[in-house]
Amino acid sequence: RALLQQLPPQDCDERYCPDLAEEERRQLRAFSARRRREALGQGLACPVPAPCHGCPCKKCGRRLNKGDPGVSASRLGNQFWHPSCFSCHFCHQPLVDLIYFQQDGRIYCGRHHAELFRPRCASCDQLIFMEECIEAEGRRWHLEHFCCLECDVPLRGQRYVMQSGRPCCCGCFESLFAEPCQACGDPIGADSEEATHQGLHWHARAACFCCSRCRKPLRGQPLTARRGRLFCSETCSLGQDGALSASDSSDSALAPSPDS
Repeated sequence: RALLQQLPPQDCDERYCPDLAEEERRQLRAFSARRRREALGQGLACPVPAPCHGCPCKKCGRRLNKGDPGVSASRLGNQFWHPSCFSCHFCHQPLVDLIYFQQDGRIYCGRHHAELFRPRCASCDQLIFMEECIEAEGRRWHLEHFCCLECDVPLRGQRYVMQSGRPCCCGCFESLFAEPCQACGDPIGADSEEATHQGLHWHARAACFCCSRCRKPLRGQPLTARRGRLFCSETCSLGQDGALSASDSSDSALAPSPDS
């Protein structure tokens, strides 16, 4: 599993990318060949030789003495690492089978070395060789892969909501994921402002996010919560239910600014 994560086969073999156009296949072949030629290597685990006695570990800088276990990388010259330090510069994971790719004096796993040069599609996990792609929420997608996670409708140029790191169309979000408002019971849609308190949700509008007794809007105001109900003051909270007393559990706070 770690080997497949660090060395994705689709980064170097077009057989794992059946949907690529011919020009994209050509670019993938050239990209893979250049990486093998210029960056790919395999570390050698061996005792530190006498000429390197006292040399610093390339990663942590701690001293390596003659005979200590170490790892060398031929593409980076006469350098040594502690075995536990021979890891990807980006993800810091130990390199499986000591397979590395070097760039500017640093070592990377295959996945993160490839991403120095090409974006990776957040949907299919393949490198993107098209001239155009979609960038959203700090990630990138092939044009045809930026789709709703539920109904697969294309979302290019459309409004969407991120759900579990993936885009969701507004219709699917409201029917499947939107939280119900504690006051009116309707889903809080993508276009609605939302207020939350103690894990509960309300529409931020005055009709919903308000004192349960006097109906005073609570947006940006101090509030008291009792048994899932909101009140503008201790007086209103005690007046709402005669069975409640000052000793009942309550939680006072300043109502947060609603999230949109």
